[in-house]
Amino acid sequence: MKGRDALPNQGGGGRQAGESRHVPVMLQRCLDLLAPALERPGSVVVDCTLGLGGHSEALLGRFPDARLVALDRDKEALSLSAQRLAPFGDRATLVHAVYDELPDVLDRLGIARVQGVLFDLGVSSMQLDEADRGFAYAQDAPLDMRMDQSTGIGAAEVLNTYPAGELVRILRAYGEEKQAKRIVAAIVRERDKEPFSTSARLVELVRDALPQAAKRTGGNPAKRTFQALRIEVNGELDVLERAIPAAVRALAVGGRIAVLSYQSLEDRLVKQVLAAGATSTAPPGLPVVPERYQPRLKLLTRGAELPSEEEVADNRRAAPARLRGAERIREDIE
Repeated sequence: MKGRDALPNQGGGGRQAGESRHVPVMLQRCLDLLAPALERPGSVVVDCTLGLGGHSEALLGRFPDARLVALDRDKEALSLSAQRLAPFGDRATLVHAVYDELPDVLDRLGIARVQGVLFDLGVSSMQLDEADRGFAYAQDAPLDMRMDQSTGIGAAEVLNTYPAGELVRILRAYGEEKQAKRIVAAIVRERDKEPFSTSARLVELVRDALPQAAKRTGGNPAKRTFQALRIEVNGELDVLERAIPAAVRALAVGGRIAVLSYQSLEDRLVKQVLAAGATSTAPPGLPVVPERYQPRLKLLTRGAELPSEEEVADNRRAAPARLRGAERIREDIE
């Protein structure tokens, strides 16, 4: 989904709720990146992170000959987007699925290859804006953080049941939190008195556990802890690690992929997959590089592209966005 660990009125969030719902992040640039592949008749584009449907609506409007397949693990988002995309009729197929299930979804639909794939990662604005989902750290709410509330365990169960060492690993790996041991010690101490159930108590605990110097940088001191819990609850990095290569394999030659990331862990993973696909795998010293070693991708962005100052001024949730794109230029050769 579109992710950014932020509050409704702070940074982060591509799919907008309420009055700003119509402002998907870096929309025009995403459309332009995908355009050469989607202007062909009969093209298929996959929106792997449908959310509230802003990008999907724009794709269907800009490319009238394209068919859309849109995935989301959030049933509420699918219901709302179905209403939004209803005017496009059977050009839009909405599927309740996590984006690493893309190969299975395409197989069920009888689609061998696609011409475009879009990812807008992380937490959707709808999830941030609805307090009872427990994603936003400035609103007291049940500690849930599940993107699909019909399955899995919530953040409260992670906090209350995981061993201390595992919590430290999660905060360090997924939140890049330098004070992980200090925070986890406080969590274990407090959960022995009373299990965690709401976000406000966790925010207060993190703030109290951190040294003064750590509170003066990086915004809300609970941001990294909330990010780490959310990634753990939803298995986001594991899913992404499978999903990006699967999306690349699903592309027809000439097909294009665009990925919006909102934190360094996501962006690093996307960068690695796309860069590997754009690199020759030939052993050094070959006078002629055989076809099977040639790059499969051509990078379409120089590094990660950032939103413009104007866009960030209009939509603060766009601030952390990083966009990468690539084009499939060769088939895999076994």
